[in-house]
Amino acid sequence: MADRRYIRNFGIIAHIDHGKSTLADRLLERTGTLAKREMREQFLDDMDLEREMGITIKANRATIKHVHNGHEYMLNLIDTPGHVDFHYEVSRAMAACDGVLLLVDATQGVQAQTVANAYLAVESNVEIVLVINKIDLPGAHPDEVALEVEQILGLAAEDAIYTSAKTGEGLDELLSAVCEKIPPPVGDHDAALRALIYDAKSDQHRGVISHLRVIDGSVKRGDKIRMMAVGSEHIVTEVGKYTPKPAAVAALGAGEVGYLVAGIKTLVDVNIGDTITLALAPATKALSGYQAPSQMVFCDFYPGPGTETSDLREAMEQLWLNDSSFTYEPATSDALGIGFRCGFLGLLHMKIIQERLERESDVNIVQTAPTVTYELALNDGTIMHIQSPSAMPDASKIMEIREPFCVANVIIPADYVGALMALALDRRGVHKKTEYLSTTRVMITYEFPLGEIIYDFYDKLKSCTRGYGTVDFEFSEFRGGQLVKMDVLVNAIAVDALSVIVHRDKAARRGRNLIIRLKKEIARHQFEIPLQAAVGTKVIARETIKAFRKNVTAKCYGGDVSRKRKLLEKQKEGKKRMKNVGNVEIPQGAFMSILDPGD
Repeated sequence: MADRRYIRNFGIIAHIDHGKSTLADRLLERTGTLAKREMREQFLDDMDLEREMGITIKANRATIKHVHNGHEYMLNLIDTPGHVDFHYEVSRAMAACDGVLLLVDATQGVQAQTVANAYLAVESNVEIVLVINKIDLPGAHPDEVALEVEQILGLAAEDAIYTSAKTGEGLDELLSAVCEKIPPPVGDHDAALRALIYDAKSDQHRGVISHLRVIDGSVKRGDKIRMMAVGSEHIVTEVGKYTPKPAAVAALGAGEVGYLVAGIKTLVDVNIGDTITLALAPATKALSGYQAPSQMVFCDFYPGPGTETSDLREAMEQLWLNDSSFTYEPATSDALGIGFRCGFLGLLHMKIIQERLERESDVNIVQTAPTVTYELALNDGTIMHIQSPSAMPDASKIMEIREPFCVANVIIPADYVGALMALALDRRGVHKKTEYLSTTRVMITYEFPLGEIIYDFYDKLKSCTRGYGTVDFEFSEFRGGQLVKMDVLVNAIAVDALSVIVHRDKAARRGRNLIIRLKKEIARHQFEIPLQAAVGTKVIARETIKAFRKNVTAKCYGGDVSRKRKLLEKQKEGKKRMKNVGNVEIPQGAFMSILDPGD
């Protein structure tokens, strides 16, 4: 086991696209952990989807060795995601770290997730090393960016390390800073074993592989361990480190980060944040752990053409074994049959889960529009939470509908303040404060209803700021308002999957826009299809999809007009009968069309 004085556990945190994964690649290469022939871009991002999208979805780890001042240091590196949806991955990784490298792009400066991650590091009480990256780019202004970080976050500009993860410039100074500035782990090697599980994944052949940091004591193959929260006991079959490929070691001691295999069959048997101790010599007090991720966005997945419900259930069970950050439970719809109500961390997370299901399990999915959780105060004094408008009880039982609000920090160039204010006003945003980061950049804090910004707010922000705006948001509270349920009727039948909860002032405009978009999405049938948006019994918008028409009198030349009339009446009766028995086919695009709030 390594000497704790020469162990450094650190993570890389930054806004999305500031170069975390590229810097991890260069560190692996510079320390000789991987040979040049083994290297590939985004080496630690082992998921195909991560490579294609160019983002990190799951936090990844690697143990590298570096000689500094005559001593060999063991550096345990964790590369974290930068997108706001995976903020919980960053918080979990912090629990395994004693310090972080806060990466800031020398061309873009401080962004929304830079601020959010820096605050997270401060709350976690870990050492922060400021790194200004991408200094090789023509538009780089590292000195200005370092001063900007000092002004906003209070990190000394003179201590910043300038690097280029692309060319490798400044990496030697960075490695020295990791050894000198990040403190060694604390812990007692002779105390009872206490190890924190900060992540886990399921392997088809070996069962659950738990990623852990040993706080006190040590663990080795053959030990009988106990999960302190669950209470289950297992025999350790292997402990090891990622170098960055899995490599078994004799034991993991206090302060070390690694993995553990103990014949645990499914992720259900492992709690992220649980404490591992020895069954024969247990610790008396468990580690504090951390809260489970809370799902922010919900939608329904139903089997599409050629897919059975059983196929979709099996696919979701398999995916959940490797990513337990989403939830699912059975749901039924009159229009779509039997499916699943799923909860996600955000919209990107939802798209990734859908993509993985379709790729890895070859299933077709019909997805309904995403919604957020609403809190209902009922007349009998009880509080009820619903994730779908279709789950709402009768309106006479509801005293108040409360929607989730979040605090959003938006960073934009000062020239676009007016455009942002117009966008925020349209989304019912409440301005809280404005801070000038520099003469050209400003951070504005708003309170938004979460339902107004989950779908396209980020895209609209990018459009109105010419790509320079960034946003980070965090749930704050449920708040009452003038909210109503708007039903959508297709051919006089309410389609529960198209129902939405909207603000009363926006209901008429939203209903009209929705019905117009639905009319474009639903194909013409052999019968006329009325489309209606209604609040309660009041219809607030209507459009009609005209039927296909055949000229049944085309062959009638002259003669008695009653013959033509008879043919037209016969056609009319036939269409009326078809309207009563015919089914309207609603495409996937129709369900997604309700996402866009419209102009």
